[in-house]
Amino acid sequence: MSMKRSQLVSQGTIQRMRHEAEHAWNERNLDLCLELLERASRLDPANIQILLQLGRMYGMRYDYAAAERVFDKAIRITPKKVEILAAAAQQAKDFYSTHLAEGYLRSAIQQEHEITAEVLVKLADIYERIRRTNDAEHLIARALQKNPGYAPALLSSARLAARSKQFETAERLLRLAIPKADSDTKIKGWYELGAVLDRQERYDEAMEAFLQAKVILRRTASPYIEHLKRVRKHLAQLRESLSDDLFQRWFEFQNELQPLHRLALLGGHPRSGTTLLEQLLDSHPGIVSAEETTHFTDYAYTPLQRMHPMGTPMLRVLESASKDAIVKARSDYYHASELCIGKSLSEKLLVDKNPSLTLTLPSLARIFPEIKILLVLRDPRDVCLSCFMQPFVPIQQVNSSYLSLDTTVEEYGELMKMWLMVKPYLKSPFLEIRYEAMIDDLELVARNVLNFLQVPWHAGVLNYDQHATQKVVRSPTYVDVTQKLFTRAKGRWQNYEKFMAPHLEKLDPFLKAFGYD
Repeated sequence: MSMKRSQLVSQGTIQRMRHEAEHAWNERNLDLCLELLERASRLDPANIQILLQLGRMYGMRYDYAAAERVFDKAIRITPKKVEILAAAAQQAKDFYSTHLAEGYLRSAIQQEHEITAEVLVKLADIYERIRRTNDAEHLIARALQKNPGYAPALLSSARLAARSKQFETAERLLRLAIPKADSDTKIKGWYELGAVLDRQERYDEAMEAFLQAKVILRRTASPYIEHLKRVRKHLAQLRESLSDDLFQRWFEFQNELQPLHRLALLGGHPRSGTTLLEQLLDSHPGIVSAEETTHFTDYAYTPLQRMHPMGTPMLRVLESASKDAIVKARSDYYHASELCIGKSLSEKLLVDKNPSLTLTLPSLARIFPEIKILLVLRDPRDVCLSCFMQPFVPIQQVNSSYLSLDTTVEEYGELMKMWLMVKPYLKSPFLEIRYEAMIDDLELVARNVLNFLQVPWHAGVLNYDQHATQKVVRSPTYVDVTQKLFTRAKGRWQNYEKFMAPHLEKLDPFLKAFGYD
């Protein structure tokens, strides 16, 4: 009956509902998004794309059982098993369920008559990320047997070779892969080649490889760059509106907010060492970290923003928020964090590691006035170079700033200017931590940070690298944090001094402010 019914439903109606669901998702109205997709799926139960979209939304809400149920239905009714298994795996990767993604891809490679090199490489990439290197190498070999010269397989093989410090082999594989690759793989290939050349101390050639990646990324960057300009305009207005009285009132408001939470923001600029400190803290039995989620934006701030017309300044949103709205924002944020982490946070200190939230510190101070703030600093020259070299693919709003050294430096200035403007007004306790100090004496820094957080010392935090091997690290530096400390990233900018020189004047105020001059 339902299949017959689906044939009578206008495809225009279904498309309109999917479009409305997409709009609701973009507005972070997650309940409405799910409601629309559920309704669309009931009207057109055999629509595989709706099922995949619905499963993704459940996954984004951390309802993995519901996501799996919906994906399994899509897989059951489709004749294209491998294609839909791979699509479900990609959706699961997008909501960080490595377990689900691996399971679907394992099922896909068992379909021998349909198996493709693409699916083999996707599973190999998961195995590489969770340190099953031998399994990854075996799958890549199978992929290249099926499709000799397949660029993504060559890229994955090069990445594994570089991980084993076989840099000449990695370079050879990358130079084979890049000419044959599609756009995204080509970008990743140029970035990987730049990193390999950097490790061989061939700095001019490395810079040229990074620039080649930027050329391709720039083709689709315009909408993101324009949006970023509008965001920066709003942030400039916000900075000009801040005052000591404002933060004092917000801080005192915690007397009306019960229960208070044990919460810390781990912020700073991307590539400042936040991942290293986050893994260290997550190794403590009394601390749980949430790594670069969108929980605060999705569940705390955006619901307050939705009560106002589009484009309402952040300060107006925050000042007009009622006590009930803030209490709900706090509760929803913690509920999402617990679902994500998979355990109660009642006895734990939650560390939200999220450099991007440094830009919205006023909203954190308003909604969570009891928050503690850890702000990681690193030589601004090393930060900017590292952001420029980091393989952010595909292009998005923030990484659209990293298409040139000049715009990278500008973006650094925007974010760190917010910290310098907010810091004198903050009533919440904060601690600045230097990346270089962590490299020089990790135990001393760890003791200072735990003391600041009012958490007892635990020697296990110094074995953060072993702890990191037991979990999936989302950061691009997932390989680095499973190794012992190394010093090669300290002062790295000097290897590229001639490229950095034209931009140092813009960084000078921050070098002085943070003591790196």
